[in-house]
Amino acid sequence: MAEQVRRILVAIRELRRTPKSELRKIGALARSAHAQLELFHAIEEPDPGASWPETASAQTVEAQRDAIAARQRQRLEKFAADPTLRGLTVSCTVSWDHPVHEAIIRRALASGADLVIAATRDHRLGARLVLRNTDWELIRHCPLPLLLLKSPRAYSRPVVLAAVDPFHAHARPADLDARLLDVGARVAQLLRGTLHIFHAYMPLGAVAPATLGTAPLVMLPPEAEEAHAQQVERVINQLAERAGIPPARRHVELGEVDAELAALTRRTHTALVIMGAVSRSALVRFFIGNTAERVLDKLSCDVLVVKPRGFRTTVSKVAAATAPRERTRTPRRGRKALRSAPRAALPPPL
Repeated sequence: MAEQVRRILVAIRELRRTPKSELRKIGALARSAHAQLELFHAIEEPDPGASWPETASAQTVEAQRDAIAARQRQRLEKFAADPTLRGLTVSCTVSWDHPVHEAIIRRALASGADLVIAATRDHRLGARLVLRNTDWELIRHCPLPLLLLKSPRAYSRPVVLAAVDPFHAHARPADLDARLLDVGARVAQLLRGTLHIFHAYMPLGAVAPATLGTAPLVMLPPEAEEAHAQQVERVINQLAERAGIPPARRHVELGEVDAELAALTRRTHTALVIMGAVSRSALVRFFIGNTAERVLDKLSCDVLVVKPRGFRTTVSKVAAATAPRERTRTPRRGRKALRSAPRAALPPPL
């Protein structure tokens, strides 16, 4: 992230109802960071320029685009006026850009955002909290920290859990775990919460390579498994000590990552899990070797996805030449707040 969290881009996909719980959490985070908010919506309605009869004039098509954009922007401005965002500087932007995940990333880069927030929660009663295709594409390609809001619970001195992999089982950069803990410490500070560390590992007998056609595997002695467990504990403790995390907040579990992490978040009432994302080639399109794909849909808490330093997105900063331009509006109260806002000292960067 930048030196200070000054701008937060909030991707709003559903305009039919006010996302009350999400706005409450977004407002609390922005207020703690003294950050400006931008509510962004990528218009998914058919573009009149492509769907109208060829006999329609350019002026007619542009007028229809403006009318659609104005309706969408009015909905965003209604969200911006919600009491949970009172006192914050909030701007609203709509765009015809597509696909949606690229539109969000392009707007985040163009606006100089330090954090992207996307609500993934389905408001239908009893609906499963699953990620959509746009969420996965954001996870893979967004170069900025990405906060996925999955839970309606407000942040109240939350447990922030950093999921680390110091043995780099999934080909992660060596400094990614330190970055996760650094980001976690700053998020916990902003939200007045506590930082925990998590790692899950498998027994040696489950991961030892076997070559087909050779003699059956020999059971490893208990001493080898014990030494393996001690080594894992030692490495996690070293990471935790450097981050200032006390023993009571260190969680080293034996078992599959997805099951152990989901169980731990329930036991500790975790509000936010911080995970690292590694983008692979366009062919395999893996995210942490499929571990997160098994994990994220099981988690009911929020997730902050962090990329390694130096990550470069493949999304172009410029949309297709045929796409209509964006429409942005900053409410008057937002401009006034921006002029009068004190230059308060902010926490270190996320």
